Amino acid sequence: MSRSPSFRRATPIATALVTFAAALMAASPLAAQSAPVAFTNATVLTMDGDRRLTNHTVIVRDGKIAALGPSASTPVPAGAQRIDARGKFLMPGLAEMHAHVPPGNPTREQLEDIMFLYVANGITTIRGMLGAPYQISLRDELSRGSMLGPQFFPAAPSLNGNSAPTPEAAVALVRQAKATGYDLVKIHPGVSRATWDAAVAEMRAQGLTYGGHIPFDVGIVHAMQGGIATIDHVDGYLEAAVRDSSVYAPGNQLGDIIDAVDPAKFPQLARMARERSVWNVPTMYLWENFYNDATPEELAALPEMQYVSAQQVTAWMNQKRGRALADENQRMTPARRARYLALRREMLKALADAGAPLLMGTDSPQMFNVPGYALHRELQVARAAGLSPQQVLESGTRNVGRYVRESLKRDGSFGTVAVGQWADLVLLDADPTADLANLTQRHGVMVRGRWVSATEIAEGLERIRRKHAAARQGN
Repeated sequence: MSRSPSFRRATPIATALVTFAAALMAASPLAAQSAPVAFTNATVLTMDGDRRLTNHTVIVRDGKIAALGPSASTPVPAGAQRIDARGKFLMPGLAEMHAHVPPGNPTREQLEDIMFLYVANGITTIRGMLGAPYQISLRDELSRGSMLGPQFFPAAPSLNGNSAPTPEAAVALVRQAKATGYDLVKIHPGVSRATWDAAVAEMRAQGLTYGGHIPFDVGIVHAMQGGIATIDHVDGYLEAAVRDSSVYAPGNQLGDIIDAVDPAKFPQLARMARERSVWNVPTMYLWENFYNDATPEELAALPEMQYVSAQQVTAWMNQKRGRALADENQRMTPARRARYLALRREMLKALADAGAPLLMGTDSPQMFNVPGYALHRELQVARAAGLSPQQVLESGTRNVGRYVRESLKRDGSFGTVAVGQWADLVLLDADPTADLANLTQRHGVMVRGRWVSATEIAEGLERIRRKHAAARQGN
């Protein structure tokens, strides 16, 4: 049976993932420091609403926040490491909620590099959206602190039209995901409605949550009604907002569909997401790279490209060049490309205005999305779409803890600065609520009580840069 065109089929995401071959710091257990740590005289951005606490001390012990109070009246334990935070801003670590940790058999060095890039950028939590069996032990190792990196919540291998061509195959995949111990199930395109319904029923029976794409045969309304936890990539919204479904007639292309989108339908869809408590992970920066007017050479010149291999940058450049042919085939004129990006931003703003829950994610390491660095570009796109700095920051902090608690049913004691929370923190030299660019002014990062200073971050990044530079010269 022929299928109507959809945005998802017209804008496929490359499945090839980054291979990072870089040296990092000498391997040694990186558990939380045994001595307490005291951040003194800090301005604390609690992320409990917009509440900020000036001249406060935060005491960290055994990986958790043990005390929080005015510096004048909060004693610092004997033997504690003191970090003078006067004039600085202490906030929860950020989260990357749509990451792709390499499948297959990456080396330990590659994994250490990837995880370090996240920490170096203030990211203390990631959700993996392309699972592999080794990721279960990696999750546990990161949790123990024997590898420096963010807390990791891996999804199962993709449930899609190829891996689950029938309802029976989908049920088997869900059962395998539960038995293996993945935190959630990732949905990709191509799943029929019958297969979707069978998978959803089995996930409900197994106590598993799910998220990802909205297959065209399923549609966003049915997906929301069935209990999808996260909709990623703003997937399914624009498809549901066309003026007339006849636009999906055979022969029509993405450009034709974009012309038929009615933004007046966005608020209703956003309200549905809010009412159904459906989380949204927009991955805006990836689509900007797909459809903006930047040349491959301009994107390859971004400063973060020095932390990935020349082969990877070349692959991304070729992928960007390939968009020109794809755009021609899909009747994506420059005006339609610009309209598509504008519609995505408008839909994101509608979700925020409706109070639909948001989580920040980038689909890193897809096209020019370097792990860690891409999230900061994502936050800027969300800001440009009209979200307030507070909304953007909450989508990468407080909201994440809530999602982990409510949807994944895991320990979500992070995302705010409060006694009893895990000490996943970032200390900044400037106020991110005034300018999100200040998130890059890091004095240091703390992961479950393990302090990583700006000096240590700079040294680790320099090792990665030099390794890739040497490899380029060798070629």
